[in-house]
Amino acid sequence: MSVMTETREARTAFPSLAEAVPVWTRIALLSFGGPAGQIAVMHRILVEERRWIGDDRFLHALNFCMLLPGPEAQQLATYVGWLMHRTAGGLLAGLLFVLPGAVAIMALSLIYAVWGDVGIVSGLFFGLKAAVLAIVVNAVARIGKRALKGPAMILIAASSFVAIFFFGLPFPLIVLAAGLIGLAGGLAGLPAFRAGGGHGAGKGPHLADHASLLGDATPQHARPDVRRMALTAAILLALWLAPTALLVAALGGDNVFAEIAKFFSAMAVVTFGGAYAVLAYVAQEAVGTYGWLAPGEMLDGLGMAETTPGPLIMVTQFVGFMGAYRNAGDLPPLLAGIFGGLLTTWVTFAPCFLWVFVGGPFMERLRTNRALSAGLASITAAVVGVVLNLALWFALHVLFSEVRRVTAYGLDTEVPVLASLDPVAAMLTAATLVAVFALRVGLVPVLAGAGAAGIALHLAGLA
Repeated sequence: MSVMTETREARTAFPSLAEAVPVWTRIALLSFGGPAGQIAVMHRILVEERRWIGDDRFLHALNFCMLLPGPEAQQLATYVGWLMHRTAGGLLAGLLFVLPGAVAIMALSLIYAVWGDVGIVSGLFFGLKAAVLAIVVNAVARIGKRALKGPAMILIAASSFVAIFFFGLPFPLIVLAAGLIGLAGGLAGLPAFRAGGGHGAGKGPHLADHASLLGDATPQHARPDVRRMALTAAILLALWLAPTALLVAALGGDNVFAEIAKFFSAMAVVTFGGAYAVLAYVAQEAVGTYGWLAPGEMLDGLGMAETTPGPLIMVTQFVGFMGAYRNAGDLPPLLAGIFGGLLTTWVTFAPCFLWVFVGGPFMERLRTNRALSAGLASITAAVVGVVLNLALWFALHVLFSEVRRVTAYGLDTEVPVLASLDPVAAMLTAATLVAVFALRVGLVPVLAGAGAAGIALHLAGLA
């Protein structure tokens, strides 16, 4: 059978929106392990199994989503759903990707608020912190292996780490600088800036775009239409920002709900580079600036996100829950927490649909733009340094009970008080690192084993 015949027959079986629901539901329920694992699941199901979209088009969509602020895996699902079934398909894919994690994190947040200081629960999260640290270190190694293909990319990664860890420079500034450097290098045609994107998509046989169900041509609805895009932008902007404006007007800017809405709305605009990079920014602000939760609790929340399906950025729902729970005012604390968590999720994910639906038509015109790919490669390299910063920040707060801030000579960083080292936490962290790197144990067994070890250590009086 020729390729063209295969393509024509494939297009006769183009799935309806109703037929897409179980596929996106399956992807959502299997989306454990951070953006790299989620993207791999999507590639296996959408490209290799279903043949809905070709490899090159999948990678182009991923490149675009990595340039956007927010969770690239959820935006990738939204983008592919939009390409396949217009706006309704994008909404379906994006919302289903978020739903399982939102339900699970809300349930765990309620349990944490009510029983978080109960011994066994504390022991469980003590163990999960060690596993989360190992997973983040593994993410540094995994992303670095794909992104740092030469001296230029290594230098960008090292510079971004130094800038954020030692000097506290703003994360958006670091990403912007890296992107401009890569764009300039790509426009100049420098070999060091010729790179592909991202977390990688898979190792199966290459599926050409013209052999997929979507095909190689740009669908009519994916072509730029200024009137339609302006209407879409107006509707999505109103849905995203109206709750924030109403809360600030009704409650004042200092109310916890207004603060949550403002902070996470701003985060949705400036947090480029993937989930781990976003979490570095959220952890610094939620812990250091707002005081909504302690460093160890931020790790507990990330442990929840790692052990449930959906985007890792869903940990922000836990952050919003705890911030509102502890500053409930006249509301019952649990009700305040539920509202704070749902508000956080709304303002975090609503703009993701705006970026995709408005920016997608333009990106479909840039599928072969090499300068854009070079800017992406440099941003990805900078993200390696930012994630390394996150790993060290976690290590400081997992392994040491005391850290102090150093601000002399232009520095703005944290250093551990060596005498406060927790030997039990150090041994458990070392064991999880061995499991992840040397034994190559999977994500779920590592998390389950670390949680069980934490409970056992608590029962033995050691944690």
